[in-house]
Amino acid sequence: MADTLEALGEHIAAALGASVTGTMMAFGELTVSAKAEDIVRVLTFLRDDPECGFVCFTDICGADYPEREKRFDVVYHLLAPYKNRRIRVKVETDEDTAVPTAIPVFPAANWYERETYDLYGVLFSDHPDLRRILTDYGFAGHPLRKDFPLTGLVEVRYDDEAKRVVYEPVKLVQEFRSFDYLSPWEGSDYIIPGDEKAKT
Repeated sequence: MADTLEALGEHIAAALGASVTGTMMAFGELTVSAKAEDIVRVLTFLRDDPECGFVCFTDICGADYPEREKRFDVVYHLLAPYKNRRIRVKVETDEDTAVPTAIPVFPAANWYERETYDLYGVLFSDHPDLRRILTDYGFAGHPLRKDFPLTGLVEVRYDDEAKRVVYEPVKLVQEFRSFDYLSPWEGSDYIIPGDEKAKT
């Protein structure tokens, strides 16, 4: 199967020329790296070419590499059910450069692109309704970016007095603890607050 996929990768690279920047085999699947501005051409070829037959669009996801100039990978997963093959197509982009929408080729890309925008902030040009889909309307930031704080920026809670949901900045009510990892049977050398009576 790997030999067949490698031959398919060579076929795709030869047919698409400069639109494909590389192919790679990983975990028994073919990965094609493409130019972001040519993604519609690449996806159309993979769908329509008889050697490919990737007619089933399964997913779009993102990956964040903040140390790179083009920090985001947008990853498309396709399936060829009649040939029992899978393929991964990756493009690179940054925070300001929009990737052309894949909706004209695969209408199912609509919500996946919205999800990638919502969680990573990746922009898709000519998308008919590019707005958040998983986070709330007033949500600040993009939670799957590596520079997003682990605690988040706001917390949501129901205020019983106001009888509504309220948003508040995150407040850490205790300082970070320093764990000494001593054996619980030996005990610590210091007095734990609230446990002053334990050691006399």
